[in-house]
Order: sequence, then structure tokens, then C-alpha cells
Amino acid sequence: MPPALALAVEIATSALAVAGIGYFFAAFLAARLFVKSRRTQLAPFAPTVSILKSLKGTDPGMLDAFRSHCRQQYAGAYELLFGVSSLTDPAVAVVQQLQREFPQRAIRLIECPQRLGANGKVSTLAQLVLHAQHEFLLINDSDITVSAHYLERVMIAFSHPPLTKASSTPLIGLVTALYRGRAHGTLPSRLESLGIATDFQPSVLLSKWIEGGMHYGLGSTLAVRREALNRIGGFALLVDHLADDYELGARISQAGYAIALSTEVVETSTPPYTWRGFVNHQLRWLRTVRDARPAGYAGLLFTHGLAWAVLNVIASGVSPLSLWFLAMSFFLRLTLAMTAGAEVLADHEVLPNLWLLPLRDLIAFALWVAGFASNTIVWRGERFTVRNGVLHKVEDIHPLPS
Repeated sequence: MPPALALAVEIATSALAVAGIGYFFAAFLAARLFVKSRRTQLAPFAPTVSILKSLKGTDPGMLDAFRSHCRQQYAGAYELLFGVSSLTDPAVAVVQQLQREFPQRAIRLIECPQRLGANGKVSTLAQLVLHAQHEFLLINDSDITVSAHYLERVMIAFSHPPLTKASSTPLIGLVTALYRGRAHGTLPSRLESLGIATDFQPSVLLSKWIEGGMHYGLGSTLAVRREALNRIGGFALLVDHLADDYELGARISQAGYAIALSTEVVETSTPPYTWRGFVNHQLRWLRTVRDARPAGYAGLLFTHGLAWAVLNVIASGVSPLSLWFLAMSFFLRLTLAMTAGAEVLADHEVLPNLWLLPLRDLIAFALWVAGFASNTIVWRGERFTVRNGVLHKVEDIHPLPS
């Protein structure tokens, strides 16, 4: 490599390593601010709620996840509505068992046979919402496990700012929640759960801090005021969107409502991925983010501080300064991982898997670069392109693993 080019690479990687150090520190501060915000006392609020779940097949631990929703210590009334595209779906038997175990709960299984768009989950929700009895709706994925105080802690967020339209402060239109992963067996599953706790959730907290609030939703919890949902045109407008959780929150925010982040943290089940399944899932998420928030995706350049520090050590010929950058990056990376993962999310898998963090970060860096390669994703065994948030089916003769 010519000396001038080598020097330019060294300078560039040095600057990016410093930017990564700054990112780790800023994300750490955002995590600490979230911990502090948990002490805020909100006015009691327990409205009636319809919980909507779109089902397709079964997930590991799905029945236990459903049971956790039936064991709520909540002052208000709530119902559980499960939607399937066909009554032959394996999930039907799981819901029927839940109905037998909790006869005191309002649990309904509803067939939603229409395919309204490329996103089958949202197609089901668009039909399911017509059967919901209550003003507040709560949507989360089938593998989400919650605490006994989940509804209480999520719904109370609607009480701040004030609930009156006379207030100059925007009404809360949607409440969302952070989540942690629960790995199942394989190394890729552990790496994904580790990334959720130590990378994705800290980035959510940092964006909330920088942007002065939440402006999108997370699929782990989407509690929405029916008024706000109707204002944006309902679920029918989202049936061709892959990032329906992001899009729902963004449209509600654009409609003038505020979005709150609950103090509650839920748990999602991370499947026992093969390496191919892991890569497909990561690229699906990354390319969806790049399509929805291109500037934000480019900004992820600065979040890969550990990778840049390693590259700077190589580019500089193991200079003392590069070693200092690496040591500082590693220290702050571990600090952020423990603060966000162990303290904010109460993820008990983070500390035992902390030794995997350098490997996870290097793989994440490579996948981030690969995310620029195309707009093609693999979802539920089918190939799509994503353009302006909309899914477009790509005909493919050979079936693909999800």
C-alpha cells in the first residue's frame, strides 16, 4: 500500500475509533437517563384494553408467553383476541388449550382469512381490530413474555402528558416498550440475543434522547389509542409494509400524537437459528432499517467502535495510540453492555455471554456493510425487495430458508 494511502487509512480509522468511543459513552448516558426516568411517578390509569395477537404457526415457548398475558395484575378489564388466517393453523390448538386453562379470561380465537397485502401479520390485525371491544388496543408478537404488571406499567404511560385535549401537550397516541431476547441453544441464537441487549436497545435509548422522544414503535409492544389508529387510516394502510411497527409509530407521530416508552421490559424468544437463518434475519432487519431511515442507517457507521479500533491497530502497525483507542473502546463497550443489558433490561444472559461480544460486534460490522449491497430480503421462506417501506414479491423457483 502506498505510504500516503496507508496514512489516510490510519487517520480515517483513528477518527472512526474516536467517534465509536463517543457513541459508546453517549449511549451509556442515555441508558442512565432511562434508569432515572423510571422513578417518575405517573397518575393511576387502567382503561379497558383489547390485546391483539396475529398468529402463524408456533414458536418456542409460545404457550408460556400467552399464559403470562393471562396472569396480569391489572385493575381494568382486558380481552385477548388471537387471529389466524386458517383454523387449520397449528397455533389454534395452543389458543384452545389457553382457553381451557384460563376460563375466567376473555379469550377469543378469530379466523381472519383475507390476505390484504404482502404482510400477513398486518392483514390479520386489520381484520382482528374489527372484533375488538375496547378503546385501547395492544399489539405484540406471539413470542412475547411479560411480567404480571405488564398492562399496568404500559397503560399508565398514557396518563402522561395529561389526557385532556385542552392541554397544549400532545396526547399520547402510542406506548411502546424495550425488550430482551431469550436464546435457544445455538451460537447464532445467543449472538442475536446479545445484540438485542447490547446494541439495538441502547441505540433506541440514544435515538430517543437525541431526537427528544420516540417517533416510532417497537413490535415488542404497540399499545395504541383507537382514535390515533383511526386518524392514520388504520392497519389497512400498512398491509404491504415490512416494518409495520416502525411505520405505525412514525405515522402516529406525524399525526401529532406523542409516543411514550414504557418502563416495562418484555422478553422475546430468539429462535435456534442456523447460520443461514441468522444472516437472513439480520440482513432483513438491517435492510429494512436502511429503507426506513437511510440517514440513521448510515449513522450506524459510528456505532461500530470496537471494529474500527481493531482496524486502527492493524492500519497503524500497532501504535501505542491505537492500543489506547482499542482499550478505551473495549472498556466503554463492556460498560454499555452491562448497563443496558444487565441493568436496564435485566437480561440474565448478558453477563454469561459477554465473552462473545467482540465476535458479535465484528460479525455485526460485516453484516452492516452487506446491508448496503441490495434491497432484497428473505422473509418466511420467500424473497422480497423493500422500497419505501413496501414489500415487493420476487419470484424465485427455489424455496429459501427463513
